[in-house]
Amino acid sequence: MTTAEAPASTSEGTNKFGVEWAPGTLNSSDAIISVRHLRKWFQVGNTILGFGQKHWLKAVDDVSFDIERGKTIGLVGESGCGKTTTLKVLLGLEVPTEGQIFYEGEDVKTLSKAGRKDFRTSIQAVFQDPWSSLNPRMRVNSIVAEPLEIATTMTRGQIRTRVGELLTEVGLNSYQGNLYPHEFSGGQRQRIGIARALALNPKIITLDEPVSALDVSIRAQIMNLLVDLQEEHGLAYLMVAHNLATVRYMCHRTAVMYLGVIQEMGDTESIFRAPTHLYTNALLSAALPSHPDIDREEIILPGEVVSPVDPPPGDVFMTRTPLPVDPDHEFAKTRPPLTEIEPDHWVTVTPWSTIESATEQGIDLALSVDEEVQDV
Repeated sequence: MTTAEAPASTSEGTNKFGVEWAPGTLNSSDAIISVRHLRKWFQVGNTILGFGQKHWLKAVDDVSFDIERGKTIGLVGESGCGKTTTLKVLLGLEVPTEGQIFYEGEDVKTLSKAGRKDFRTSIQAVFQDPWSSLNPRMRVNSIVAEPLEIATTMTRGQIRTRVGELLTEVGLNSYQGNLYPHEFSGGQRQRIGIARALALNPKIITLDEPVSALDVSIRAQIMNLLVDLQEEHGLAYLMVAHNLATVRYMCHRTAVMYLGVIQEMGDTESIFRAPTHLYTNALLSAALPSHPDIDREEIILPGEVVSPVDPPPGDVFMTRTPLPVDPDHEFAKTRPPLTEIEPDHWVTVTPWSTIESATEQGIDLALSVDEEVQDV
């Protein structure tokens, strides 16, 4: 279950910072970061002397969401849907093609020097592979201390004390700071990565598949640690994940992405209890059940994933739907917006994209999720 209830959705307008509302967003006054109409396109292919047609790989295409204080939002979808690219843009590792990212109401593009420093220290990352994210030539004390040495004016003694406190907080012993990463297990290395992310007292931590590289027996320990740290420090998380059990346990809100576009978004429990978009249902049906005796039919979407290079101008899902598509329909030519079907539950509604559309056409694709993907 989620660790807290998501607040109710707000109507159109602006929040206290003056950030405009966008479909699917709460526009909450507790938003630390607000992402609005984010696009990240990569030009592919070559043109000669500027002549020739340009082709664009649309990794992220018009994505909006809020990251609220003390809450977790999850981005889910199959590989290549734009989850990690969204995270990289937020961390400043990629430059957005279009759209705005607001940090406490200020556009990050126009932040002052002091504002940029505050933004960089306020958002940290925990990576998927706890081995490759740690320098094998550095002792753990040096790894955790590095952000403090770069971004603060603390003395060596203060840094040494702070590092010991951080290691203890994530479940390690302070003496283990003298060891190298290869002397730890995978779960312990991920704890080191979390300690490093906590060093500067951030407001937001991005989690890129934080438990997928760990043994099943260790995953629940790391997830519980992250939840405890969130409650203790009021941290906000942006989590990218494939494991739907992890998403259901940790995330207050969830956004389901396909080809760079959000297809379903809102309160996590609402989505898991009543998945509406066919793509969401297909993802949930592919998840392993909580017990081997549970027998359910998997929803197999026809066709192959469309290339993100120059995708269809209309609904990107229309090439995967098992329902007939009207090529003359409005949404076969223009992108459908997110529609709120119940409080804080948003879906891209077209005649070929929802369970209701399938039912109306006499096709039974409904998936009863219940508690099957809740267990870790």
